[in-house]
Amino acid sequence: MLATSSPALAPADPELELLIPEDDVAAPEFSIVIPALNEQLTIGDFIDWCKEGLAKAGAVGEILIVDSSTDKTREIALAKGARVLSAPKRGLGRAYIDSLPYIRGKYVIMGDCDCTYDFRELQPFVEKFRGGAEFVMGSRFKGYIEPGAMPPLHRYLGTPVTTWILNVIFGSKFSDIHCGMRGISTAALHRMGLRSQSWEYASEMVLKSVHMKLDTEQVPIRFLKDREGRLSHHKRSGWFSPWAAAWINLRAMFVYGADFFLYRPGILLLVLGLALVLPLSFGPVTLGPITFSLHWMLLGVTLATLGLQCIYMGVLAQVFFDYTGERTALWFRRFPYTRSVGIAAALFLAGVSLAVILIIYYIHNHFRLADGEALNHLGVTGLFLLIAGFMTFTFTLLLHSTAVVVWRR
Repeated sequence: MLATSSPALAPADPELELLIPEDDVAAPEFSIVIPALNEQLTIGDFIDWCKEGLAKAGAVGEILIVDSSTDKTREIALAKGARVLSAPKRGLGRAYIDSLPYIRGKYVIMGDCDCTYDFRELQPFVEKFRGGAEFVMGSRFKGYIEPGAMPPLHRYLGTPVTTWILNVIFGSKFSDIHCGMRGISTAALHRMGLRSQSWEYASEMVLKSVHMKLDTEQVPIRFLKDREGRLSHHKRSGWFSPWAAAWINLRAMFVYGADFFLYRPGILLLVLGLALVLPLSFGPVTLGPITFSLHWMLLGVTLATLGLQCIYMGVLAQVFFDYTGERTALWFRRFPYTRSVGIAAALFLAGVSLAVILIIYYIHNHFRLADGEALNHLGVTGLFLLIAGFMTFTFTLLLHSTAVVVWRR
């Protein structure tokens, strides 16, 4: 006899329904949480593999299938002893978000139920978690890839290139960021606050694990080819599906790694800009055959303004993705409100003063600016100081408003 969830486990989302098997596992240490969509061909063997893997690892675990199928996947999973969370078809990422209130184990192991990831080999995950790891990534490249299991485009281009991009952006050392077989402590998964609804959840999880500074390990896994008669979800969706998945994963990398494109490049732009603005503030400078004139100075103002903007946006990006609080505390120390507003006001007033001097000269000179006059250069410097002061003021407001947002949460 199969029972539905008790009132205490009734879902907040009325579209969700938890089905519990007769031989349910009590007090599991591990929760194997798997989304499923029309996997009746493999779901029975997959659950057997999970039970075998848990037994070999000496671990007590539950199997929770987040099912959106229209075939007999649900019935087979229940008969095999898995819990089934019946959910609408809303995407891979959403399946894990939906499952969070129903996870009972201390650790979560994720993957696919198509028998391509070998869940008979769970011992490396169990050992890493019991050794203190919070996030454990499987690696097909450090393990075994059965011939025909991974298309050459994925194996030799897609996965290595996107993994390399992520490692460059975040300074990480992952070897296979798209491996679906992975694990995370339940506490870390709750803190992570997944938002992605689709394929990009995989990258979001990896990226947030870096931001959260989770104790991370990698373990080799076995990756097997699809069984005869089964089409992967990418093949079911058409030839464009892998490209779409790659793009949304890259999008997630760039969004969660925004600081990489802002803070350090901003410092470089600001230094280059100031190297042109400051020496030219009192007139043209000639070095050999090149005369650095007002036009060079305007280029310097442009570079310095872009650089300062990137630096401030980079700082805000660091604060937005700061799970430990360390970066936030650092920037609040460096930009205390009163001092920062005072500096902003001083920069703004200095810029206005230089601009006013230029305007007075312009009026007295019959509304003309003479070529080569030092006041022209000082006026451009004043323009930059005015911009920098206003940007520093608005940045300070935004930075300190983040404290209000966190407090309200």
